[in-house]
Amino acid sequence: MTEPEKKTVDTLQNLFESNRRWAAQKVVRNPGFFSRLLAQQNPEYMWIGCSDSRVPANQITGLDPGEVFVHRNVANVVVPTDLNCLSTLQYAVDQLKVKHVLVVGHYGCGGVAAALYEQRVGLADNWIRHVRDVYDRHIRRMERVSAERQLDGLCELNTIEQVIKVAQTTVVTDAWARGQDLTLHGWVYGISDGLIHDMRMSAGGAGDMKEAYLAALEHWEQKYCG
Repeated sequence: MTEPEKKTVDTLQNLFESNRRWAAQKVVRNPGFFSRLLAQQNPEYMWIGCSDSRVPANQITGLDPGEVFVHRNVANVVVPTDLNCLSTLQYAVDQLKVKHVLVVGHYGCGGVAAALYEQRVGLADNWIRHVRDVYDRHIRRMERVSAERQLDGLCELNTIEQVIKVAQTTVVTDAWARGQDLTLHGWVYGISDGLIHDMRMSAGGAGDMKEAYLAALEHWEQKYCG
């Protein structure tokens, strides 16, 4: 075995050992946890977040496995042609009957930064274009924000806009039309302090969306332009 191969095996072995410790500790603290987890998946929450490895849904919210259904992609973007995201959303809403869909961005997001500063990163440029569209839509607001705060500002605006995208999916419009208890929320996570920040973008029905959107933008302007 070559030295690189040995290093890889050693690294993976560390993961197996860490997994065994975690499983053993879980059983000690919560006997029967895995048998209950096997029996049913019954989360109240769906998390649509960024793929960034520093933003793990369960750990951030203090929830156990089985308590949050997760979809992640670069810059927490929701696109009507993304069947991966839509299929996950549909399963969460129609089958699992989640009560809350959380769209969660994070400050310092690399995808949002690439969109803001028009950096080329490769194939992902085509995906990040959706974030640039958010910037273009709010360009007059963004021009009023100091340069050092623009990235945080766009991270927040992107999250607000992605909540709108979730609300516009047939999955959510159909759920609301049949009276299903489902609320959408926009949050942004701070890697520097570990805290979740509410964007004031929450809606429990189609009739709530305009008011929620205006309230979220007003809060954003007070924070960045006030």
